[in-house]
Amino acid sequence: MRKPSPLTRGRVTRTVLATAFLAAPTTVALAADDDGLQYIHYGVPAGRIVEDGLADHARATLTDRAVTLGRRVAKLRDRRFDARGYRAGLDGRSIKQLQRRIARERRSIRTLERTGGAPKVAIPAALAGIAACESGGNPRAIGGGGAYRGKYQFDRGTWASVGGSGDPAAAPEVEQDRRAAMLYARAGAAPWPVCGR
Repeated sequence: MRKPSPLTRGRVTRTVLATAFLAAPTTVALAADDDGLQYIHYGVPAGRIVEDGLADHARATLTDRAVTLGRRVAKLRDRRFDARGYRAGLDGRSIKQLQRRIARERRSIRTLERTGGAPKVAIPAALAGIAACESGGNPRAIGGGGAYRGKYQFDRGTWASVGGSGDPAAAPEVEQDRRAAMLYARAGAAPWPVCGR
């Protein structure tokens, strides 16, 4: 069976709510407010049904949003995303909990976009000297006829070996620092034979 789109789900929810509202008996009364003005009061029956329906709709909308953001986080981390499992983990959550999850996912996305998804690693002080020697500390530097790129003058193969993708010189400086730290932790100063001495 095909999953209904969010638009169709919204339409179905509104139809169910309208039907519940119209099917229940209503009361009409003439009332007066404190100033003596008269108005017609239509009693709203089954208020709890309407509130529950609106809350369910809000939860469904927030769950869909959280799944979309979770998928984005997984993509930025270059990981596989299991939408069904993620959605199952959100079942039974309150609206407040879903809102907090969405806020947390948005913060993760901002951080991952800034760092390129590089893991948090300690950056050795020796790398500052290597960067100054290799590129003058310029994260957009290109040397060796275009073969070496970025703050640490990565070649594309070395960049890919520490999880980088695309052009190292186009990556955020924070990502370049972290990926250089990963390389330094793995091989020491050997990848920089001149500047690593």
